[in-house]
Amino acid sequence: MVSNSLLSNWNQLKFLQYCVDSCILDVSQELGQDVMKLEKHIKEAFGAKWKEELCEGKHIVGKIEAGSPAVLVVAPSALRSIELLRGMRTLTKECHAVKLFSKHMKIDEQVSLLMNRVNIASGTPSRIKKLIDIEALGLSRLSVLLVDIHTDVKGYSLLTLPQVRDEFWDLYKNYFHQQLVKGDLRICLYGPIPNGNEFKCTSVELADGDREQLDS
Repeated sequence: MVSNSLLSNWNQLKFLQYCVDSCILDVSQELGQDVMKLEKHIKEAFGAKWKEELCEGKHIVGKIEAGSPAVLVVAPSALRSIELLRGMRTLTKECHAVKLFSKHMKIDEQVSLLMNRVNIASGTPSRIKKLIDIEALGLSRLSVLLVDIHTDVKGYSLLTLPQVRDEFWDLYKNYFHQQLVKGDLRICLYGPIPNGNEFKCTSVELADGDREQLDS
């Protein structure tokens, strides 16, 4: 049986490899990764259609599915989710962003908000998955998945924080991995990639059975 730590390392390596190969946002030296400049990166990702996709608030029946954001931010905590939304404040004046976390927010309230047009949403893995599971949060418009991998003061990130890490992998495997592989989804790793500025694939030797467990 493969160990939990090896499982986590292997998942992280696979995830990072896919993302580095197809990551949408090559954060420039000029813009850096200041949260308050986040909207500039997001605009670049959508090109000429950024205003139509990110700012319009009108729900167009048959064209724009209610509760299906174009940008979904996954963060390790409610506070970090809010902080990242502040960096996109000017994009959400006409179509308010939806906060998808459990702290101080009831799921019924979020379900109600998701009955309207949503362009940008931000939240934590467990609540995001729950809302997808009950079909309140749609993925038909999802174009950009922003994964916050900044580390906190204790050195933990979304990919390494116990429980949150496991919730993220569960969410990713069930709803995002196949879309990424097919090229239907673009992912932004927002934060310094582990092991330096460039991804270095580390060889992990596994038995065939363990590899099947990880890839299943």
